[in-house]
Amino acid sequence: MSSSIFKSFMSAFVLFLCCNSFYGQDSIPQSANMDSVDIDTVVIRRTLDKIKYMPRGVNLTNPFITFNKTKPLLKRQKKFRIPSFWTKINRLGINFSEVAFVNWNAGGDNSVSGLGNLRFERNYKFRYIKWDNFIELRHGLNAQEGRKLRKTDDAIKLGSTFGYRRDTISNWYYSVKANFNTQFSNGYKYPDRSNPISRFMAPGYFFLGAGTSYISEDQKFNLYISPLTQKSTFVLDQELANKGSFGVKKAILGANGEVIQPGENSFIELGFLVTNTLETDIAKNVGLRHDLSLYTDYLSSFGNIDVDWELNLNLKVNKSINTNIGTHLIYDDDILFDRVVDANGVVLDQGRPKLQFKQALGVGVTYEF
Repeated sequence: MSSSIFKSFMSAFVLFLCCNSFYGQDSIPQSANMDSVDIDTVVIRRTLDKIKYMPRGVNLTNPFITFNKTKPLLKRQKKFRIPSFWTKINRLGINFSEVAFVNWNAGGDNSVSGLGNLRFERNYKFRYIKWDNFIELRHGLNAQEGRKLRKTDDAIKLGSTFGYRRDTISNWYYSVKANFNTQFSNGYKYPDRSNPISRFMAPGYFFLGAGTSYISEDQKFNLYISPLTQKSTFVLDQELANKGSFGVKKAILGANGEVIQPGENSFIELGFLVTNTLETDIAKNVGLRHDLSLYTDYLSSFGNIDVDWELNLNLKVNKSINTNIGTHLIYDDDILFDRVVDANGVVLDQGRPKLQFKQALGVGVTYEF
């Protein structure tokens, strides 16, 4: 009896193992074979499935995707560039004025004037540092019927100002400033063309000093104050230097007018300098700019102020055509007028300083590049 029960139990156990191995699953699933075909097509449905049950107060739009307005790229995409802290100005201008007469009863001579100017600026500003540089070149000529060409304007100007401020909130900078001014060609007191009264580097002015600057956030207002500035005046033409032109020490002459000791070619001053520039729009398409320089020397003539003031009004017709009205005022007690010399070359009167004033009006074309 017991052996038959044991055999039945073993038969049932073997049957259970067979059924479990047939219907059971492995605890670690077998890896499925991946499809080896790459899919490179993306299917986009034009509409979504409609919502069957719409709650009250819900306003849904039916999204619609279309590529009808998609255009191909016509230009190559520009690469990303790191923003530069440099700004630049390249400006070329030509102004003209002309008068012509035909059978004009009141009389008059035909004339034409031209003035060319070129200005380059390279300015750097980042956080505590500001560095401004410029070059300005001007030259003007006038041609009138019955006489030779005459010069109407002549200037070479270079300048550089380096500033440092203690924080990014303040508009005050510790500044070092350098300026240089001279001219291209000879200057005459017309109609006399035999004796030039000025030449290239006669005079030439160089300013170098340190001080403080207030510069507005839009950089259109600049006030520079320097309690210590050196002004160097150069007269490299020996004939003008012998005459003591522009403040240099003149030559020592003998009894017959011969040069015993030639005049000096430079004159150094140390003084106080204030400069100010302002650019503003006083009306639509009407711009105003003024440049003012005031200088007084500590050593020889403290209190005598050298003034150099330019005021320009620019009326814009469009982007390229404009009208310019400008004035230039100069006073320098080292520049003397009405010098009197007798027939033997002896100077009877050294002359005296005078206020110099120039006014110009022109219509021209301006090109920036």
